[in-house]
This record gives sequence, C-alpha cells and structure tokens, in this order.
Amino acid sequence: MQDVYKKFLKESEKVAFDQEHRRKLNFNISRYEQAVANGKKQYAKLELARRRAAAIKHKVVENLDKYLVEFETNFEKKGGKVIWAQTAEEAVDEVIKILQRHESRMVVKSKSMITEELELNKMLEKNGIESLETDLGEYIVQVAGEKPYHIVTPAMHKSKEDIAKLFHEKFGQPEESTPEEITAFVREKLREKFVSADAGITGANFLIADTGSIAITENEGNGMMSVSFPEVHIAIAGIEKIIPSVSDLDLYWPLLSTHGTGQHITVYNSIISGPRQTGEIDGPKEMYVVLLDNGRTEILKHRQQRRALSCIRCGACLNGCPIYRNIGGYTYNATYTGPIGAVITPHLKGLKEYKHLSFACTICGKCTEVCPVNINLHELILLNRSEAVSLGYTTSGEKKLQYVAEKVLTNRWMMDFGGGTLKNLVIKSTMKKAWGKRRKLPVIAPKSFKQLWMEKRGKK
Repeated sequence: MQDVYKKFLKESEKVAFDQEHRRKLNFNISRYEQAVANGKKQYAKLELARRRAAAIKHKVVENLDKYLVEFETNFEKKGGKVIWAQTAEEAVDEVIKILQRHESRMVVKSKSMITEELELNKMLEKNGIESLETDLGEYIVQVAGEKPYHIVTPAMHKSKEDIAKLFHEKFGQPEESTPEEITAFVREKLREKFVSADAGITGANFLIADTGSIAITENEGNGMMSVSFPEVHIAIAGIEKIIPSVSDLDLYWPLLSTHGTGQHITVYNSIISGPRQTGEIDGPKEMYVVLLDNGRTEILKHRQQRRALSCIRCGACLNGCPIYRNIGGYTYNATYTGPIGAVITPHLKGLKEYKHLSFACTICGKCTEVCPVNINLHELILLNRSEAVSLGYTTSGEKKLQYVAEKVLTNRWMMDFGGGTLKNLVIKSTMKKAWGKRRKLPVIAPKSFKQLWMEKRGKK
C-alpha cells in the first residue's frame, strides 16, 4: 500500500514542477476547451440531454443483469459468440484461446482503454502474437514504449516536435516532419497490416441490448478497418457499456463526441451486429464479444458509487480537473485517471492500496459540472474517503491527529486556552512537516471570535 502511495507522491512532485510538461498539457487542453465550447452550441437544451442520458444509464445500472442477458440473446441469434469473463486473467486467456484456435499470429487493434486495463498487448506478445495499435495516438505511445496518457487522447503529453523526434529515431523520418507527413507515413505503414492481419480486436463504446450490437465511434477509420478485413473480430467491453436501445445512440453519440473532442459527431460511427451474414462481402467470419467484470460488480455493490458505472469515457472530467492538469496521467499508476479514476480505481484495484487517489482531490466540483451524464463525481470521491476511514485504512499518525483534533474542537475550554501565540507555537511544532514544505502554516489570530464577541457585547 505504502509503495503505491509513495510512488504517487514522488511522481506528482516531479511532474507538477516540470514546466515544459505543464506547457504541453495546458496547450493541448486549451485547444480541447475551445473545441468543446463550440461543440456545445449544437444543443438548444444541453442540461435536458444530460439529464436524459443520466436517467437511461441509471435504469441500466439498476437492471444490469436484465440488459446483459438481452444483449447476449440478440447477439448470438446473429451468429456471434458471447464470453463472460470475471477477471482480467480470464478475459486474456479467452482471447488467446480464440487467436490460437484460429492460428492468428498478427492482430490489429483499434483504440480501447479496456485492453489497456487487461495489459493485452504485453500478454499477446508473451504468446508470440504480434499486436499493432492502429489509432494514431495509441500507435505513437506504442512506438514510444509507453501507455496511454489520457482516456481519449493517448499522446496528449507529447508535442508535435516530440513525435517528430520519436519517428526520426524509430523510423528514420526527417526530424522536421510535420503532423501531416507523420500521419501519411503511419497510414501507409498500417494499410498493409490491415489487409494481412489474422484478427481484429476492438473495444465498444456502447453495447446495444435490443439489437445485440456493439457501437464504435472514431475519427480515423481504423476501427472500421480492424473489423472489416480480418477473418476474426474480438470486441472486449465492460459490462457497464450497455444501453437499452439503438434509438438511444442519437442521444449518446453526440454527447460523447461533443464532450470528448468538441465535435458535433465523430467521423465514423459503426453499429456491428455479428459476423458476416449471407450476401455480405466484408466483415469477419467469426465475431466474439468478451463481457468483462474485473471489479465492476464490486462498484455495483455500493449503492451510491455505482453511479460511476454510467461513465461514457469522454474524458471531460480529466480535462477540467485541476489535479490532472498539474500531475498528468501517468502519476495515477492506473488505466483510468482523473476524477473518474479516483472514483472507480480504488474499487477496481483495491481501496486499501488506492485510497490516496480519492484523497488527491480539491473537491472543487468541476468534474461534476462538465460530466455529460451528470455523475456527481466529487461527491462519490468524498464517499470513497469516508469508506476508507470507516474501514480503518488510515495510518496511526492520521488516527492520532484526528483523535486530538476531535478532543480539542469539541471542548470549549481547550479552544480558548492559551490564546493565538500558544496555538501558533503548537501548530508549528506538530503540523509543519504534514503541511508540506511549499505551504505556509495558517496563523491564528491573537484573539478568538468568542473573545471578540464578548468584548463587543461588554461595550454595549
């Protein structure tokens, strides 16, 4: 537990004072903010759309078993196969079994945070299967040997100069290459992979219960090609991705694109309802959907925190969060970062080990303000804190401090004793280290409010 926490503190300290990193991050997020402000103009009643989206997701989360069975039934009617995976290990094992059964040696992947959660690329490589990311941002971080920095924008921490230097080192491209030239190079490199790949692996933005379909939204077309060319398609999705009906997409797709990238709608939006049917000329011969739990039912057990399962992974809360904007994505040491990560990661990976993510928050409420499905994120973070304390996941020093604070703050005589001078001396000798070397300790006034009040009353 302490190792994870200490690592978080150490990396936060380093990143928060890296001025160049902050410049890149703030520049990229500022462009996002401009785009989102423009994208929101398409809504006459944005708050109404948010409330409707929240209500639908609430209904789904409260009836998750019903909708999942409905999805499975409808998907399998069209020749698809559903695999239920309780843990990350089960999901990875099932994926590898499918690929080995089809003698797949090369896989193309469309952008998917859930495969990052599974660390799927590493596990495929261990089994002699080449796995290639086809989203430009994901491809960049894969080439760099890194993980995605952000839920929506994997390479948000890199400038165009950083990327040009990377491609110069790895592929011999001119160091002064423009973004357009790099994009063209990657497009050319990936095209042959799409055609020759044995299998395609994608995530799913939504699972549609009434049609038994998966919905994928993207801007580059790589998702469509990952599905269209290979003979096998494996989609991996968390069980919370369900929506009741295909008619709900006209609500969720624009909300996701507006809050994710500032677009009115993303460029490519696909609904995939199973393997290639009779008379169809493209698409996979076999399609599998892996439904992953991996701690999601642990979140579901919590009456209030389960609301976080409504998240549509737009990344808006990360971009608005003052903590994320200062310490970045890698410091969280988790797949899901920012405010949504602070809510769900402690339950996915263990509250005892990851409670510090919920405490690393100013509770400013910006995340709740920008969430397109009205998740009360800052309140859920507070609930995580409360649960951690109730379960005794605090240090002996914290417990002693709380004990002393309770005794003093609930005793009038102790509050009045000694005056400001003595109180300042006590605070300085006991709290200076805990308060941090960059913050000044608060100074207590010479006279308390009670003393001032009594003096005022005495004059009357």
